[in-house]
Amino acid sequence: MKNLSIKEINKGLANKDFSAVEITESFLAVIKEKDKEINGFLEVNERLAKEQAVLVDEKIKQGEKIEILAGVPFAVKDAILAEGFKCTAGSRILENYQAPYDATVVKKLRAQIAIILGKTNLDEFTMGSSTEHSAFKITKNPRDLTRVPGGSSGGSAAAVAAGECVFSLGSDTGGSIRQPASFCGIVGLKPTYGAVSRYGLIAHASSLDVIGPLAKNVDDVEIVFNAMKGKDEKDSTSSDYQLPATNYQLNNVIIGAPKEYFGEGLEKGTKEIIEGAIKKAERAGAKIEEISLPYSRYALPCYYIISTCEASANLARFDGIKYGLSKSAENLFDVYCQSRGAGFGKEVQRRIMLGTFALSSGYYDAYYLKAQKVRALIKQDFDRAFEKVNFIFTPVSPFLAFKVGEKIDDPLKMYLSDIMTVPISLAGLPALSLPAGDDNGLPVGLQIIGKPFDEQGIFQIAKFLE
Repeated sequence: MKNLSIKEINKGLANKDFSAVEITESFLAVIKEKDKEINGFLEVNERLAKEQAVLVDEKIKQGEKIEILAGVPFAVKDAILAEGFKCTAGSRILENYQAPYDATVVKKLRAQIAIILGKTNLDEFTMGSSTEHSAFKITKNPRDLTRVPGGSSGGSAAAVAAGECVFSLGSDTGGSIRQPASFCGIVGLKPTYGAVSRYGLIAHASSLDVIGPLAKNVDDVEIVFNAMKGKDEKDSTSSDYQLPATNYQLNNVIIGAPKEYFGEGLEKGTKEIIEGAIKKAERAGAKIEEISLPYSRYALPCYYIISTCEASANLARFDGIKYGLSKSAENLFDVYCQSRGAGFGKEVQRRIMLGTFALSSGYYDAYYLKAQKVRALIKQDFDRAFEKVNFIFTPVSPFLAFKVGEKIDDPLKMYLSDIMTVPISLAGLPALSLPAGDDNGLPVGLQIIGKPFDEQGIFQIAKFLE
């Protein structure tokens, strides 16, 4: 059952070929069998999952029509709140924090009686590119257990790739859905900023964070995205903006290939596979145009200033007073210092310090303000490109999934994992990671970038290539 798509599960349930309880039990059995090695999950709740499955079976028995996601088992990144589960954000400071309510995306999926199996591992507070920065365990790549699954949604990607759930939810600040999807050989969507509500997501960088789906095929990702998207009164940045319906075929689109993304630093095997995918589109009738996105070269430093500044502000709430880990001390200042010192890992501490420094008096203009100006230029690059092309194709990552421990001691090497994905995040654009082939048995992802709110167009093109 682990290879069934959402539509196949829906059809099978309606035809009574199997029950929702049987599906749920089959995925729970896979988790029991495989997750000891993979470490994709931080928490699994069998009782809750089976209770939901019984509800679905009862509806079918009564002859009621079920929603497309009813009875479909899924997993949730442990930075997204789901009532009945802990929400740790992969951090000791929230080790025993129980989610008091559902994030909007979880609420929407639960309304269809999709079945939450559990919460997945991540880099602490979504800060990392390998899921090695979790305070609890290191997740392994199901394609090669000596390698990382990517990050920060590594647990969500690994769980899907290993057949432990049908789909999962991740969050993407600078590449945290797309890069793990690429490393694990599955499909992952970073929606347009504002297309999906962030309410109930523990904030990392509020002007960049987006929740999105990961699954084994484009159709499943599309179904989950359509179930989650839309305006939410609890998130003022969310939008229900709709583009006019499009009907893209490969023979009526212009695809941009930015020269800056195919140069130095891109591994030979990855380059050949992505160029092969572009040629495949060209053979099917697409027009390929070389474009330039010159400000992309400044995206990484720009991103790491903006994201660390916003993180230092967002993480100020974890002070040992209101919730989470609290260390007793003689005075208030020492409570703050000891709680945060014991609760936050090294990477989170590093980013808080970088952000606090960049926002401090005398440095704000030199760093944060300048980074925001560069961000505007990066967005203008994409706006100009989309006047000439319908979509942009790039690699997701310049290299393949790396070995566990290979980059953990060098933060700059780790940050370079995001070099292809952060420009899109800074511009707030939608982008999908689509498996494009394997290099020495390891997956390579093609990044399909679209205009704001053109997720449907991305899905149409991705299905042709899939």
